[in-house]
Amino acid sequence: MTIAYWCVLIALMLPYVATVFAKSGSSGFKVKHNKDPREFLAMAQGATKRANNAQKNGFEITPGFAAAVIIAHLAAGAEQGLLDQLAIAFVISRVLYTWCYIADWALLRSLIWFVGLALVVSLFVVSA
Repeated sequence: MTIAYWCVLIALMLPYVATVFAKSGSSGFKVKHNKDPREFLAMAQGATKRANNAQKNGFEITPGFAAAVIIAHLAAGAEQGLLDQLAIAFVISRVLYTWCYIADWALLRSLIWFVGLALVVSLFVVSA
């Protein structure tokens, strides 16, 4: 399995890191809230709300990244090393994005989001 494929697995797991933060932080999440955690997180504020939003965004962008990695491999138009580097850069961008979201650094978060999107597009472009 290539490094880029492993990056897809990592990207799939990253939203859950934000979920753990949202539920384990100072949010007041208790066992009773596990009956309807979405309702609890919908009412959350501050860093808990931002972590939940980062989780949602992770679930939104990851399918596009996964598709880009798979298509790039199938197209075989780029060297594997380049695909791996782009995939690693995407994962790093998602870690930074989540960190910036939770820290409430909105402008930097948005810039990093655009970098991540550009990396997804670049996987298609380099393989064309």
